[in-house]
Amino acid sequence: MIALLQRVREASIRVDGALVASIGPGLLVFVGVEKDDTAREARRLAERVLSYRVFADDRDRMNLSLQDIGGELLLVPQFTLAADTNSGNRPSFSTAAEPARATALFETLTAVCRERPLRIGTGVFGADMQVGLINDGPVTFSLRVPPCRPGP
Repeated sequence: MIALLQRVREASIRVDGALVASIGPGLLVFVGVEKDDTAREARRLAERVLSYRVFADDRDRMNLSLQDIGGELLLVPQFTLAADTNSGNRPSFSTAAEPARATALFETLTAVCRERPLRIGTGVFGADMQVGLINDGPVTFSLRVPPCRPGP
């Protein structure tokens, strides 16, 4: 699974002009699900997102996580993150999970995040979303939890 984290001062999602989710200071996270991902990767990625230290401490060093600051989280399903862009001028989506599987794994990731006392919003899987944000920094990181391959 892939996550693109952006530290934000605020972020929101609209679908068909209607506001479906918004947050204040925290993380906007775009999530891509790959075809070999399982619930194991979803849980691991959720833990990484929640504990990734991208917020400044009192010495202005990135030492604090979303949980440490009590920030807010906006999770956005984005299948294009799982695209294969290694050749040509057009992305291939052969590496992305099928919609039903991707939806289930996005929901698993969301459920793990909701176990924490944080304000969490989500986008709408499969919808044409308009995402608005005020990036803080800008600070953006890409995280990936590769699928676990069975051993010999």
